[in-house]
Amino acid sequence: MNLAFLQETYLLSAEQIAFYRTNQFIKLKNVFDQATLDHFGNIINAEVARLSIMDTPLEERDTYNKAFLQIFNLWRENEEAKKLVMSKRLAQIAADLMGVEKVRIYHDQALFKEPGGGFTPWHADQYYWPLDTVNTVTAWIPLQATPLEMGPLEFSAKSHQIVFGRDLKIGDESEEKIRQNLRINNFEHVIEPFELGEVSFHSGWVFHRAGANQTNQMRKVMTVIYMDAETRLKQPENKNQENDWHTWCPGAEIGAVIDTPLNPVVV
Repeated sequence: MNLAFLQETYLLSAEQIAFYRTNQFIKLKNVFDQATLDHFGNIINAEVARLSIMDTPLEERDTYNKAFLQIFNLWRENEEAKKLVMSKRLAQIAADLMGVEKVRIYHDQALFKEPGGGFTPWHADQYYWPLDTVNTVTAWIPLQATPLEMGPLEFSAKSHQIVFGRDLKIGDESEEKIRQNLRINNFEHVIEPFELGEVSFHSGWVFHRAGANQTNQMRKVMTVIYMDAETRLKQPENKNQENDWHTWCPGAEIGAVIDTPLNPVVV
């Protein structure tokens, strides 16, 4: 496999950038080829198997833990996985979509939805993040083609405009209350499969969810969360933000740029 491919620029059109800034999500085809996905898929799959501590049977878990196996910061665990997380190709897309000069890593996470795994409730990621910016974006990288029955990511286009639901963590309450509010406000609900090599990018405040995995295969996804390199730490507004501060940007000071060893600049 040619790892130099990870440093090649993926050129975005003006129309694609405008779409993202209007809707706060976009799906991009052919970001990676099959060889790249196979290579990193094998590595990430092995790391998830090594690091996962989930031993509760699926039927006995709550909604959150039925949704996925979640392993964080693989770039700190595996030098080969680090090449994907720190790739210029992904980071440049993130920077161009947000219109910023450089981006930092907030953290990465593998999200593996087991066969028979449940839905991921409606939520906005930035509920969890003590970041004083709207310039955040998550790259959602399926490691295989992801048909509807496998539970691909779904988006509520333009829903970053609403404040309702921003104070809800992922769970049954967020699924019901946010779903009702999005329907009342008539936001477009985008549900589409992902082709092999297709990657989505979504902002921290756009609402999204994923369906259950109705197949007999693991839905394997890697994600990388980027923020504007000049992002400052804000006073945490809930316990989850307090925990994120000490976990993903330890040592950062409130009001200061988040420049820690866990938050390197990529572009």
